[in-house]
Amino acid sequence: MSKTVLVLNTGSSSIKFGLFGTAGTEPRQLFAGEVENINDNSYLTVRDMHDKVVLDLCWTSPRKQEDILKDILGWTEKNAGSGGLSAVGHRIVHGGSHFVAPTRLTRETIDELARLAPMAPLHQEACLSPARTLVSLRPELMQVGCFDTAFHASLAPPVSRFAIPRNYEASGIRRYGFHGLSYEFIAGKLREISPALVNKRTVVAHLGSGASLCAMRGGQSVDTTMGFTPLDGLMMGTRCGAIDPGILLYLQRERDMSTDNLEQLLYHKSGLLGISGISGDMRLLLLSNDRRAAEAIELFTFEVAKAVCGMAFTLGGIECLVFTGGIGEHAAKVRAMVCTRLHWLGLELDPKANDEAADLVSLDSSSAEVRVIRTSEETTIARHVLTHISASHP
Repeated sequence: MSKTVLVLNTGSSSIKFGLFGTAGTEPRQLFAGEVENINDNSYLTVRDMHDKVVLDLCWTSPRKQEDILKDILGWTEKNAGSGGLSAVGHRIVHGGSHFVAPTRLTRETIDELARLAPMAPLHQEACLSPARTLVSLRPELMQVGCFDTAFHASLAPPVSRFAIPRNYEASGIRRYGFHGLSYEFIAGKLREISPALVNKRTVVAHLGSGASLCAMRGGQSVDTTMGFTPLDGLMMGTRCGAIDPGILLYLQRERDMSTDNLEQLLYHKSGLLGISGISGDMRLLLLSNDRRAAEAIELFTFEVAKAVCGMAFTLGGIECLVFTGGIGEHAAKVRAMVCTRLHWLGLELDPKANDEAADLVSLDSSSAEVRVIRTSEETTIARHVLTHISASHP
């Protein structure tokens, strides 16, 4: 009897989820949902795979996450079919050095993962909170944690190493990398397109409110822009990305900035929002005629192009560039601006194909293929959960 899997991708202000059927060897997505504005006037929207809205629910007063999860579970169990709900999969941002494969979540493992919260203060507790709630609400329900850092477990020195005393590395301070569930999905898609393509020197640009790049070959990560935390690398929607550490010391010493205020500045007030003073949402900036919006977009695309060159250096060249994530998939202008900066490498974009967000957006004369691939972290998680279900019921 076919059962279903619920996948939760929880952020600081939203919960994205997917309901997947588990008949056969590959999970099939049935519905996609999202709760926006958690802790405010939250609203829940669920769509089927034809993009038809099947549930549109708005709460007029703030709701606790536990109550929201009860509503999601209630709807899920009504639409899970005769087989019922088999398991829940969670995206968890940081797995540290020990959690390098999908893991069954218990009270003990959740507590262990919570100790990594200082390495991802914006994300870790948000990811773990629903798992904690479900342990109380449905203690018999299988829960599986899937980690954004796991795909980058193959990173090794010198890529993984920071230039600080070695004893810090021994205690776990190293480059972990993030967005791994997305990169794992893209690696699988490249293999589907062509077995030869997955072996090419490929740079994947996951560009969204969080943004990073990954250099991969043979379906494995060999370098990435994010480091010890999801704050490193590219500028993002509200995060600063890489920054001179001397600035942080200066702000603490000369501006009397507390650790909490510094964290707010770096995670919530910087990036596209900080530069534009308008918004951290690329969609709004692209629609704006304000000079500051244009300057924010210019800096973003400059940093992406610069990072592509860094990833190409690690690979010893570039044969394929993939754009994914909300910005990478939908912002043709951003793709064009990045590729214009990379023209000296021989990358040539097909303007018409790019405007249409075709699968392949480069010209035949381009030195490297440029592709647009829609990612699905939820599908990656559902696959891992299905593996756990199969292992528990051989």
